[in-house]
Amino acid sequence: MRIGTAKENYLHDAALFDTNVQRAWMVALAAALLVLPFISGQYIGYLVCLVLINIVSTTGLNILTGFTGLVSLGQAAFMGVGAYTVAILEINAGTPFLLNLLIAGGAASLVGVVVGLPSLRVKGLYLAIATIAASVILHFVFANWTSVTGGVSGLTMPPASIFGFELVQPNQVYWIIMPITVVMLFGAANLFRTRIGRAFIAIRDRDISAEVLGIRLLRYKLLSFAISSFYAGVAGGLWAYFFRVITPESFPLMMSIFFLAAIIVGGMGSILGGILGAVFMTMVPEILKMMVGVLSPIWPDAVAVMSPVRIIVFGGLIIFFLIFEPDGLAEIWRNIRRFFHLWPFRT
Repeated sequence: MRIGTAKENYLHDAALFDTNVQRAWMVALAAALLVLPFISGQYIGYLVCLVLINIVSTTGLNILTGFTGLVSLGQAAFMGVGAYTVAILEINAGTPFLLNLLIAGGAASLVGVVVGLPSLRVKGLYLAIATIAASVILHFVFANWTSVTGGVSGLTMPPASIFGFELVQPNQVYWIIMPITVVMLFGAANLFRTRIGRAFIAIRDRDISAEVLGIRLLRYKLLSFAISSFYAGVAGGLWAYFFRVITPESFPLMMSIFFLAAIIVGGMGSILGGILGAVFMTMVPEILKMMVGVLSPIWPDAVAVMSPVRIIVFGGLIIFFLIFEPDGLAEIWRNIRRFFHLWPFRT
């Protein structure tokens, strides 16, 4: 008989979903994901695909920053590596999209390992500056390696196809993006049940003590960069199949700040936090667009005034959560769950 939160055996302790309620919610979510493209319009399909892509990239950054404690502002540049890799393969080789995405993730991982080399000597703000420098260098490569990347004009690639059927509309590309996002999330959730994931957490909490215990800092820091960049590369590849036009301006530094804001708002060191943060931060601009559309008929200057608001909102949200809820939306959700779990005996 289970008492409190104690586990009856190892299988219960290792289970990702250890209650019937959690399993029921996951079944309901799976059913909703399968039904969604059949009942939603193109705009909703567009938003869902964009959210899913951002979830993959945010989860990758959360592995590096939230779980390993290494700050990076180069996630968008790693996405660019993945996007350009997919576009080049699709245009020149016509290889299957799954293979293209794996190669894109591998290419981004290699770049991530190189960028992660300074992490043994520097961390915090200095490491963030190093990743910004890498982002600037990669942007320069994207813009000036014209023979490969198309320069400032970028690349236009054909759509992904399955059995000769081209996936053009958002509700069609969804069938590529959604399953890959689910697989990547389950991979991340299981990563921290392994020796590698626990080593990442040990480095985040106390890197010197982790090294004393036998954890090789350089190996695991570079591995964290590689895994995080792999996620970014896959997300960039999905982005390429979704938009099909890739230019150097598709992956600005502001996008990297967006992903960092997402894990801060959602909750660093939490897979759920990465999901909630990506959803929240993706929907903020859309809500602002709706507000502009409502205000435009009665306020002619609404577009000009509201344009810079997105950046202000991002900064304000980061400050708000750092001050009032450092653990982000994930902690708010956990508090809500605890409230209903204990109700009506909560004091």
